[in-house]
Amino acid sequence: MDRVWLFSLIPLAIGTVFLGFGVHGLRRAGALRRTGVTAKAWILRHEARRDDEGSTFHHPVVAWTDRDGRRCEYSSRFGRAVVTSGFGVGAQVTVTYDPQAPHVFAVEGWDMKAVDLLFTVLGSVLTAGTVTVLLVRLLTL
Repeated sequence: MDRVWLFSLIPLAIGTVFLGFGVHGLRRAGALRRTGVTAKAWILRHEARRDDEGSTFHHPVVAWTDRDGRRCEYSSRFGRAVVTSGFGVGAQVTVTYDPQAPHVFAVEGWDMKAVDLLFTVLGSVLTAGTVTVLLVRLLTL
């Protein structure tokens, strides 16, 4: 048996990571929808982060006061290449946050469920496709 089949483990690993990332994001969004608390927040600044290809993504840093009166200030996990006018510095936005862990939050209109859904679908396709190919290969040897 040759070792070429080992290369099929690469898309399996990538698919598993994508699937895990996507499912985690969808579960997090669902939990925020069920138990999250909304608050008015303000965008204080944008953290500019560069990726490996040199593209810059802007992550808004938002601040709000939780229902216990504590000030919360966190950076969004989602970044965009272009900041639209509704999300500039000083803009008022609505956040949904977990009262037990305020660092888990979503900015309405900025955070996108589509990204998590895309990772889930791509991860499912890569994982299922690779497992199918491996099973067919093992059964036809």
